[in-house]
Amino acid sequence: MAARTVRRATAATITGALALATAACTNPGAETTGPTGPKDSAVVGIAYEPDTLSPLLGYGKDGNSKIFDGLLAFDADMKLKPALARELPHISDGGRTYTYTLRDDVTFSDGTPFTAKDVVFTYRTILDPKTNNPSRTELDALDSVEAVGDDTVVFHLKYPYAPFAERTVHAIAPEHVAAKQDVNTGAFTTHPIGTGPYVLTGWSKGEKLTFKANPTYWNGAPAVKKFTMAIIKDDDVRATRLRAGDLDGAILPPNLAAGFADDKTKRTYTAKTYDYRTVTLPTHNPVAGDTAVRRALDIAVDRQTMVDKILEGAGKPAYGPVPTDSPWFAQGTERRHDLAGAQKILDEAGWKPGPDGVRTKNGVRASFPLWYLSGDKLRQDHALAYASDARKAGIEIKTQAGTWEVIEPRMKTDAVLAGGGSPGDPDFDQYLLLKSTLAGDGFNNMARYADDTVDRALEAGRRTNDQAERKAAYDTVQRRLVENPGYTFLTHIDHLYVVNDAWDGLGTQVEPHDHGLAAGPWWNVETWKPKKSTGDTNK
Repeated sequence: MAARTVRRATAATITGALALATAACTNPGAETTGPTGPKDSAVVGIAYEPDTLSPLLGYGKDGNSKIFDGLLAFDADMKLKPALARELPHISDGGRTYTYTLRDDVTFSDGTPFTAKDVVFTYRTILDPKTNNPSRTELDALDSVEAVGDDTVVFHLKYPYAPFAERTVHAIAPEHVAAKQDVNTGAFTTHPIGTGPYVLTGWSKGEKLTFKANPTYWNGAPAVKKFTMAIIKDDDVRATRLRAGDLDGAILPPNLAAGFADDKTKRTYTAKTYDYRTVTLPTHNPVAGDTAVRRALDIAVDRQTMVDKILEGAGKPAYGPVPTDSPWFAQGTERRHDLAGAQKILDEAGWKPGPDGVRTKNGVRASFPLWYLSGDKLRQDHALAYASDARKAGIEIKTQAGTWEVIEPRMKTDAVLAGGGSPGDPDFDQYLLLKSTLAGDGFNNMARYADDTVDRALEAGRRTNDQAERKAAYDTVQRRLVENPGYTFLTHIDHLYVVNDAWDGLGTQVEPHDHGLAAGPWWNVETWKPKKSTGDTNK
């Protein structure tokens, strides 16, 4: 179930943020419905901007893209509902054929009718090896897609893939525009046209994305007429801007959100998530790639203290990509904090303490760098705590901050404090993370993890519709990660949002790691309605 509002709060800092403009003095240029009435604009501060706005390159693959729609969408409780399709798909041929009947009252924002050919074009282009889509393997099961007239699309699968319907929340691109351009570099990647509730009006890289309501949206024109996503990478800067009134809502680190509990003009929302923080242990690093070191770190880390001190209880220990409260979690794979056990593993593997307490083996010092993203206080705090725990076991970890441009070329040999996680199905949060054939494929399998047992189980889990067989496969993956970890999973993080109390209809879904463009209380901003009596609360 989606998380609900838990307490009132005021605005203070932002980790990826929503902002509702409730006063002309706080958001110059915003429109109002009356002299003292609620605004019809919203401003969202987010930590990261997308690489592209093209569905063909991966944007909108998990829904909630604002510019586009998928055949299906997720409701507040993460249940599938029809969107561009009239109803949920008809599944036949033992789970190998999915048939969708499409709406006939949808147009793209340029007035061109949406038809089945747009769906076929989108999926065929994604599957084309020439398309630079890092998530193509998520559609590995798809063999072909065909249009039957203008209103029917039929997907043929190579094998029964249980979560295929969830994959059809993927945003649909217009063939009449995107097919005329280079799929990887054309103007469509930054100036898209879709069927969604909003139309992109501008993208200033590194600064903001601006949208206006689509007046012809098939599901009704949004009441929020202007929507802005301000790109603010630094937590403290977002906090300052939120406090100053430049932003009217935010996703906040727990310690910063706690400072706004007494502001009666704001509300705090807590979203349960699959969002984890993990340390990649690169196979090609002589220390981090050593199985004994990996196993020792897995139990040397004090996860509960991280939850208590860094997250202030807004999360839970992570032992893998699957949260402990998920029905897919393999019971018994929890790892207790055991410093003595970690030291014993290292001793028996030949890693002996040196004069300064740092272990060595065959002349190799147990030391490696750990990068975290500049400006991300949660990652910094996790990295420092992890390094402190490791040092107690005799492993030296040197933490360093950098941008992704600095970090990505180093990922083959340097550890990274990474984030990930995707709800909906265990295939979503494990295959791209652990499959050996994806090692080094951008941000897929960042640790270059390789384990034959895990590979076989991942394939088995995605190639059957039998729930018991799938559960057994993903249990195997999680149990194998205990024996042969390639990552040290630290915490699963709840997302906390502070929002001006000016609109009705806000709520949260169970969220993925990505909490910028598609998640947060603005996941359904197109359905918000102004409160009947909201004054100017932020002068």
